Amino acid sequence: MLVVGDVVTDVVARHRGPLASGTDTASVIRILPGGAGANVACWAAHWGCADVRLLGRVGAESAAWHERELTTCGVRPRLVVDPQASTGTVICLVDTGAAAERTFLTDSGASLRLAPEDWSEALLDGVGRLHLSGYLLFSETGRALVRTALASARARRVPVSLDPASAGFLMELGVGRFLPLVEGVDVLLPSRDEACLLTGLLDGAAAAAELSRHVPLVVAKQGADGALVARDGAVLARVPSAPAAPRDTTGAGDAFTGAFLAALLAGADADAAAAEGCRAGARAVRQVGGRPPAPHDGTTPTPDPARTG
Repeated sequence: MLVVGDVVTDVVARHRGPLASGTDTASVIRILPGGAGANVACWAAHWGCADVRLLGRVGAESAAWHERELTTCGVRPRLVVDPQASTGTVICLVDTGAAAERTFLTDSGASLRLAPEDWSEALLDGVGRLHLSGYLLFSETGRALVRTALASARARRVPVSLDPASAGFLMELGVGRFLPLVEGVDVLLPSRDEACLLTGLLDGAAAAAELSRHVPLVVAKQGADGALVARDGAVLARVPSAPAAPRDTTGAGDAFTGAFLAALLAGADADAAAAEGCRAGARAVRQVGGRPPAPHDGTTPTPDPARTG
């Protein structure tokens, strides 16, 4: 699998209760590797995909660290070092209350400068699926790269998935521009908020069904309510979430996407793959940060016949 998308540095600040305006709020702060595209790649590798590659763009100041962290997760990185911009940085404010809800302050940096010049046809050699981070759609060069990558994938008959990535950025892009930009994608993986925003519908199931009139398979992440699988204008399955006591919800959607794609590549059907995604999402919220646990900590999931490729 090849993932094309963002690699950023996460500054995760976990606090309890509302932020105290104009003064100090006690927090526990960690600096961690992140980025939706990079996180998806790491979770796909963690969930059993044997060959995961990542194309991303970073600044020189942290390129070696990010490459090392990706390699440790079992991902083969191809990181373009930007000569001008620094690596993107996201400040993740996580309320440590019951929902562990998070708010992002985002400086996309070099990640939004990924461009068609960074693409190579050889990136698709031996690839069974291409996954695009929706953050690519939020810059002109990124949109051009999406067009280039989609054309290459179609020429090789490589299926393509995409995660819309951010309801806030979708509003800035303009929802009417989104579907034309992703024409040719065969799997769309929106959150409930993103699906509702893209369709103008308030009901998550209705929004997933409507999106599936435009994209062959829609798997809509519903947070604690699991996931919906929709095709041809109808929701065909409601997949329950796995139980979890959340500490940090930052990487839940990326974990779902990575595990779902790993299972799909291994031959699972969409319903079974969504169940794997829910299991990974539950695993993700029990820890701090958006990446899976390190391979040496003994928490790698038990191998499953549906996750062997």
